[in-house]
Amino acid sequence: MNYEETCNYLFSQTANYESQGAMGYKPGLEVTEAMAEYYNKPQSKFKTIHVAGTNGKGSVSHSLASVLQVCGYKVGLYTSPHLVDFSERIKIDGRPIDHDYVVDFVERGKDFFEKQKATFFEIATIMAFKYFSDCDVDIAVIEVGLGGRLDSTNIITPLVSVITNISLDHTAQLGGSLEQIAMEKGGIIKKGVPVVIGEAVPETRAVFDALAAEAGSTILYAEDNAEVVQSRLLPTGGIQYVTRHFGEFEGQLGGIYQVKNTNTLLNVLNVLAEQGYLSASEQEVNRKKMQGEIADALLHVSLYTGLQGRWQVVRRSPIVVCDTGHNVGGWEQLGKQLRQELEKYSHMHIVFGMVDDKDVYGVMSLLPKEATYYFTKAQSKRALPEQSVQVFGQQLELQGNAYPSVKEAYRAAIGAAGTNDFIFIGGSNYIVGEFLKNCV
Repeated sequence: MNYEETCNYLFSQTANYESQGAMGYKPGLEVTEAMAEYYNKPQSKFKTIHVAGTNGKGSVSHSLASVLQVCGYKVGLYTSPHLVDFSERIKIDGRPIDHDYVVDFVERGKDFFEKQKATFFEIATIMAFKYFSDCDVDIAVIEVGLGGRLDSTNIITPLVSVITNISLDHTAQLGGSLEQIAMEKGGIIKKGVPVVIGEAVPETRAVFDALAAEAGSTILYAEDNAEVVQSRLLPTGGIQYVTRHFGEFEGQLGGIYQVKNTNTLLNVLNVLAEQGYLSASEQEVNRKKMQGEIADALLHVSLYTGLQGRWQVVRRSPIVVCDTGHNVGGWEQLGKQLRQELEKYSHMHIVFGMVDDKDVYGVMSLLPKEATYYFTKAQSKRALPEQSVQVFGQQLELQGNAYPSVKEAYRAAIGAAGTNDFIFIGGSNYIVGEFLKNCV
């Protein structure tokens, strides 16, 4: 098999939640543990940081990787889903996994995987761990796929566990209450391993406190320890920060939700510094050097790690922004920001589509009514038909036409937009992925 055939095999011949939804979801660690044994426990050959949460875990994971790279470590990064190509999921120092490695790994292990009835995500996870081991990374930042407790990534013992926040998403798999979802995501808390929580509410705090006490783990709530003192959005799309211990710097990642992500990140860096993984000397020269490294890393996250789709500005005049936010928690922030953008531009155009297992009404009720909509669908079995998205929109007084592909929807938006208009593309990872692949 060549690389394309190998990816087609992984996507079509193995159970895959991202394309199949609930039919492709298989919780549990038994198969992952068996595969890890088969490959001589590669996850034990390097240090790890484990990142879970409903929203923000991708941004925090990439930002962590960027900081560690600038500080001189060889850094693995495992995230999901990919936007354009499978190799985006597994990176070392920002470089995607070699295509030849993917082909060889699958060809050699195919019979074993099929005997184990391994899912797409189980295979990808073990591939990442084996690749990081073979390439002798120092530290790998591992993003949870779905949930935490029964997620395939949860066979590691990290330096620190991170849970960005909890909101109602994937309720069919994780439970219908904040407490149940917190219990699943809190399942990454390990014995004696410190945990940083980005945001919490009383229902989730009680769960996290109990899990941390049971594990004998130190727990730090980042929202109670404000490292970010001031922040302001910049015309360039980034954010200017004033912090307690990390000086002033510009963060490349835009979107008002990144302020909370950055506060979480800086609290994680404090924990790593206490463990000796950053040059956090009290000497003034070393402290300034560390601040400079972190400032450089956060100004160039996309360059150093390849992150895409987080309030990403892809064009100006008219300005075009895409974002992968796809649930109510994420859209509470995105909706607020789009309303702010309405005041700056002549008109707003929104290319929008969703998948069928999300709270469609909850998300679409947060969209601005003043925009013109280009309802569309991604080429995924989980995608809602564009006509259905349009009907939902009409019920919420969102006006626009339906288009059978992201490319056609964007073409219509760019054709209608004036130079001082604003175009937004989003609603799901798949919408943004197809936009970046076919339109940029």
